[in-house]
Amino acid sequence: MKKEATKTSRKDILTHIKRVVIKIGSGVLTDKKDLNTNIINSLASDISSLMKKETEVILVSSGAIAAGQKKLGIIHRPSDISSLQALAAAGQSILMKTYEQAFGHYEQKVAQVLLTRDDLMHRRRYLNARNTIFKLLGWKVLPVINENDTVVVEEIKFGDNDNLSALVANLTEAQLVINLTNIDGLLTDDPRLDKDATLITLVEKIDKTIMHCAGSIPGFLGTGGMKSKIEAARKVALAGIPTIIANGLKPGILKDIFAGKEVGTLFLPQQKHLDCRKHWIAFAKSPKGELIIDKGAVEAIKKHGKSLLPAGILQVNGNFSMGDAVLLMDRDKKKVAIGMTNYRSGDIKKIMGLNSGEIKSVLGFKHDDNVVHRNNLVLYMDENGEDIKCRSAI
Repeated sequence: MKKEATKTSRKDILTHIKRVVIKIGSGVLTDKKDLNTNIINSLASDISSLMKKETEVILVSSGAIAAGQKKLGIIHRPSDISSLQALAAAGQSILMKTYEQAFGHYEQKVAQVLLTRDDLMHRRRYLNARNTIFKLLGWKVLPVINENDTVVVEEIKFGDNDNLSALVANLTEAQLVINLTNIDGLLTDDPRLDKDATLITLVEKIDKTIMHCAGSIPGFLGTGGMKSKIEAARKVALAGIPTIIANGLKPGILKDIFAGKEVGTLFLPQQKHLDCRKHWIAFAKSPKGELIIDKGAVEAIKKHGKSLLPAGILQVNGNFSMGDAVLLMDRDKKKVAIGMTNYRSGDIKKIMGLNSGEIKSVLGFKHDDNVVHRNNLVLYMDENGEDIKCRSAI
């Protein structure tokens, strides 16, 4: 962790940015009365200027639920899914109308894209969403992306738009994520508890020290606090993408960022990062079950980059289908990896502990010698006592 970043480091990164994901939180988009149109108009001006300079922008926007909350006069944000869905339905049209009007002043067209985690879990739908966004960018249209709160259920909920922005960055192969919130960036402590907290301008690696600095208390209108923003920054760092967390309430914040000014907190990407497909496996697909594997299988996967064979499987937990994501765990239930399975859970129970040559005789067919191929596998590593991170198995 460093408290001061060099101008060269920022300028080196920002000089070559051609595609950026900008996430705007509810604390920026809304005030105590309604949508903050002054801020929205200011950001629309800056984003339109970026797009006129041939920088592709993908906007991940919060605010639909908050807008619905204000529209219907509901003071306290509910926690149940059905109420949140209803508020999103009431507020989504207001949010998009506000964006249409704000960007219309600069002759910039916008388009709404609503996603659920289920859209990104399935490879075909993932690619369809990607193609739609790329087509809009090709037409010089600004995609405004939000979680499809009106249909989402707990099992497929992204959790917050910080996480959504990380997945969208990987989906679109963005070169930068800018997360606009209502504070200046990552501070040394929660400013609500420590008035002497100072801004950390550069984070080279997200470790336990950094996570400790992140407050987990959510904003008044949002679902994600600083902790969720740091977790999102770590996900995109694993995709080789830098993140800047900055104060979206400050006029001209985007212009300052792209001018290389020391505003917000810059999170550097990991030098060794996952490719798009492995990042998708690690973060977009929710595990549907678990495979408990023996010591030999753990060593083969972690140390030698091997695939998981049926011989190394001790136990199958959960019901899942071919192509679903599953967690690979050792005897002590410690996570080893996440991967896409070549067989459904019922079939694995029949062949676990057997040699690959016996699969066809037991099942009557054989998709593959491996239950999980190493190309569809991402490891969990616990390095130097830090939080679990994913890395490639090969």
